[in-house]
Amino acid sequence: MRSSLRRAFWAGAVVAVAVAAVPVTAAFGAGNVTTTFAAASDWGTGHEARVTITNGTDASLATWRLEFDLPSGTTIGSFWDADVTRTNNHYVAVKKSWAGALAPGASFSWGYNGTGAYKAPLNCTINGASCGGGTTPTTPPTTRPPTTPPTTAPPTTAPPTTRPPTTPPPTTTPPTNPPPGGKKVVGYFAQWGVYGRNYHVKNIVTSGSASKLTHIMYAFGNTTNGQCTIGDSYADYEKAYTTADSVDGVADTWDQPLRGSFNQLRKLKAAYPNIKVIWSFGGWTWSGGFTQAAANPTAFANSCYNLVEDPRWADVFDGIDIDWEYPNACGLTCDASGPNAFKNVIQALRTRFGSSALVTAAITADGTNGGKIDATDYAGAINNLNWLMPMTYDYFGAFAAQGPTAPHSPLTSYSGIPTAGFYSDAAIQKLKSKGIPASKLLLGIGFYGRGWTGVTQAAPGGSATGAAQGTYEAGNEDYKVLKNTCPSTGTIAGTAYAKCGSNWWSYDTPSTINGKMSYANNQGLGGSFFWELSGDTTNGELITAVKNGLG
Repeated sequence: MRSSLRRAFWAGAVVAVAVAAVPVTAAFGAGNVTTTFAAASDWGTGHEARVTITNGTDASLATWRLEFDLPSGTTIGSFWDADVTRTNNHYVAVKKSWAGALAPGASFSWGYNGTGAYKAPLNCTINGASCGGGTTPTTPPTTRPPTTPPTTAPPTTAPPTTRPPTTPPPTTTPPTNPPPGGKKVVGYFAQWGVYGRNYHVKNIVTSGSASKLTHIMYAFGNTTNGQCTIGDSYADYEKAYTTADSVDGVADTWDQPLRGSFNQLRKLKAAYPNIKVIWSFGGWTWSGGFTQAAANPTAFANSCYNLVEDPRWADVFDGIDIDWEYPNACGLTCDASGPNAFKNVIQALRTRFGSSALVTAAITADGTNGGKIDATDYAGAINNLNWLMPMTYDYFGAFAAQGPTAPHSPLTSYSGIPTAGFYSDAAIQKLKSKGIPASKLLLGIGFYGRGWTGVTQAAPGGSATGAAQGTYEAGNEDYKVLKNTCPSTGTIAGTAYAKCGSNWWSYDTPSTINGKMSYANNQGLGGSFFWELSGDTTNGELITAVKNGLG
């Protein structure tokens, strides 16, 4: 049995150079629909702008069309999450086909990289009315958006924040495609849960989670000597299930060819044929073998294919997930394979598994400048991946024993955040700025909390004496426990926190998950994933919030 996965960003962290805020914002309104242009960064010879459209009406906004001029010396070089066309200095931006209607009170953001210093746009209109005033039309303008999406998209490299770029960012990458078959709800099943946690594949059914999942990640396979290997043979395929614990109520026999969780997953798929199962390799504990894998990606891919497609369980798995913590950076151990290692491994896996298999990856969500996202060419791998899962949790916790207390999964930044760039939106925006389509990004949710003890301050930012006691690990506790033992007393940055006695915990609740799913929808993300199933309540409160929030 292995200890639970620890997905932290503190090990081997890079100290980032602080970037001065750019206080350049221009707001326009069309009735109760407003559009805000803001300079996300400005390095003199270029800039990044974020455009936010907010529906302040009491009716759903089915579509939007934004027109504006840019002052002389400023042009848009690349853009993301909107379709943009240009005639001289006049620009038209329209809603992506995959982006749903904008609900009352909701906002949607898209962005672009421009040449020259940031300048506020001129002559702005939204849906045909003046952005500076007037009423919002009841129907969108009759001029149709282009029928063929433009080829420009986010750049493949983010502009540096400490000096001007020597060359302009690339302007062409494949267009963003809508997520096929709706939003993804992806849950990790931890193989060691069948021991002390007494959580089995059957619990996915009895909790109601099976009807809400689109994909299950089975965690983990090991990486040894540059090859994919079995993680725990007893839990994986040897454990005999009784009638009471089996998905279909049929007990295993001593001589059947496949038992354990693999056989239970086979039974689950028979009952829920729409669920896909992906075998995840690596994780915090078993990522060390990826360094050797990067030295011979083809041999690694062959070993993985032979294991995943073993005739005993080939029908169980629909693909492979790589959870490398972290390529060309430090996790439990440090890797120095270079920025292309991850891309090369993924390409080898796609070549070996073929186009019909699912190939996915869980990656760092370090949004700092010069941090772990910047250490690896994730954008170079994206064409060979079905999706990426930035692990937008475990930003803060009692691995910093004296605090300050902070939410481990902040959606946004906040005053007093211990590390700039350690929040979900920073990671998502950084990945999108590198050319990764929003539809290939899933937002991560933790079904657990992180906590400190010896805390006197109720609000975040307090000092502590160490990690709070947890059932299986100090400083870590399942949501299903915390909701009763330390109920939420406040929220910050889109997630909840709780002060009970001298303990201080942060975790997501159904309410905060609903807010995060609204963010995922507004950003055009492909869905959400969570770590992990056994942390939820017996009736699946959190996965219900994920599913309902995504719609």
